[in-house]
Amino acid sequence: MNRFILFLVSIAIISCKNPAEGKPITETVSDTTSVKDFREFKVLDSKYISNEDLWSRFNEDLKDFSDADYNSLKPLILEQDIPTIQKHVYSGDFSYELLTKFYLYRIRKFDRENELSLNSVISINPNVIEDAKLRDRELLNRKLKHPIFGMPILLKDNINAFGAPTTAGAVALQNNNAEDAFITKRLKEQGAIILGKANLSEWAYFFCGDCPSGYSAIGGQTLNPYGRRIMDTGGSSSGSGVAVATNFSVAAVGSETSGSILSPSSQNSIVGLKPTIGLLSRSGIVPISSTLDTPGPMTKNVTDNAILLDAMLGFDNSDSKSIEMDRNGSMYDAFESASLQGKRFGAFKRLLEDSLYVQAISNLKSNGAEVIEIDEQEISLPNFRRLLNLDMKKDLPIYLSEFASKDVAVKSVLDVVEFNKKDSLNIMPYGQRLFEGIVNDEGDALFLERIQDTLKTNGRQYFDIPMKTQNLDGFLSINNYHAGFAAVAEYPAITVPMGYAENGAPKGLTFISKPLSEKQLLNWAYVYEQTSKRRKPPVNYN
Repeated sequence: MNRFILFLVSIAIISCKNPAEGKPITETVSDTTSVKDFREFKVLDSKYISNEDLWSRFNEDLKDFSDADYNSLKPLILEQDIPTIQKHVYSGDFSYELLTKFYLYRIRKFDRENELSLNSVISINPNVIEDAKLRDRELLNRKLKHPIFGMPILLKDNINAFGAPTTAGAVALQNNNAEDAFITKRLKEQGAIILGKANLSEWAYFFCGDCPSGYSAIGGQTLNPYGRRIMDTGGSSSGSGVAVATNFSVAAVGSETSGSILSPSSQNSIVGLKPTIGLLSRSGIVPISSTLDTPGPMTKNVTDNAILLDAMLGFDNSDSKSIEMDRNGSMYDAFESASLQGKRFGAFKRLLEDSLYVQAISNLKSNGAEVIEIDEQEISLPNFRRLLNLDMKKDLPIYLSEFASKDVAVKSVLDVVEFNKKDSLNIMPYGQRLFEGIVNDEGDALFLERIQDTLKTNGRQYFDIPMKTQNLDGFLSINNYHAGFAAVAEYPAITVPMGYAENGAPKGLTFISKPLSEKQLLNWAYVYEQTSKRRKPPVNYN
């Protein structure tokens, strides 16, 4: 047990801290109690973007979109799933253009430079309204459309999308106007609208080491709508999680190395799926680790998660881990027959102290699941940090040479470290300790291969031993608590809103199972979601 807790601490920089379950810190001043910042942020608002810059090209297009238009659309769009939104479009209640303007209006109204600002959106696709008008024209033909057609989607700003820079939150990549990533192309081929980019923990939270999750030099400090300046956003897909929770887009795409989808999804009361590594292409995504990285869908509900995942699927020859999946129908076509009857889940005894977890287990049992209490395996994950160091040292130069804009001057981690020193106060106010660690790590390719083999073996044993001895179908966790083991085992995981702690902090029930079990994970999550209905939108943004 102690080893496991120590491991969680050692990789907290990637899978995000869980500080005192998000409890707010209070102080008493002059006989009044006031809320203190969750962290003493060195930077709150971006020094590199402003509302005026962000919206100058859209103000004319939004001039005729009034408060009355916005309020009339709210009940039709806010918190609705994709099939419901599509029904409204097909019924003529609104167009894809109006849907897009609705989200633009909300982002402009809430996201930056006001008393409720969240700093979750880092850029807007300059062609987004024209793209929406095109989808309205294409709707007139009678060809069968994917459910993602016409849906405005945000991408985490480490995913390439033509027309908007891909910065990873870093000033060194401020002018990285690159071609579409593979998954961006897949979304566009299915008719999705790329709304813009979401803020993130800079360099996917493998940069400073001592900074709060959700901070990037380009995007500023992302804040949690359930406890603004009080609760952690989760990292590194912070902006994606916050934007979806606050209904700034239909859905968003995040990326995970170890917890970076699961953490912000659970911290912001949304559904986040970390797929089997290789199920979704990583080409055109700023990397940490080609061993562990994967993009994944982040949505308000399980139905939308399955639809977004399905829209991104596809074999990519340029990704060495890409999986050519034998697809039997879509990811979203089996929910009507979804069942937990007879499914056996392992519940970690340590987590049974959490009343929300116990309640979730009760919900699963009421739907026919069997839940077996298990002890955690005494297995360590040695050299996890060094895996990330050595992977990023080789993987980032590949991205910069093959997928980045030619306008980007830096070509390696060392180049970024030296670039940042030119204006350290603005570019790296929290330092760059992790990047310096990458530069100083002298491990060779053989050492990296040994680390990879050990970690994968240990990660698989952590799950496979109890799975075999107890005849389990999957595991039940909380938030990103077991993200490190799922990462190295290359096991997929999905987190679903589980409720809220006494202080209002969201929590997620996380299902984990064997590689390529995404469809059954989605089905389990759907049954739990429909039974529990735990998600509540943040109150100040409705």
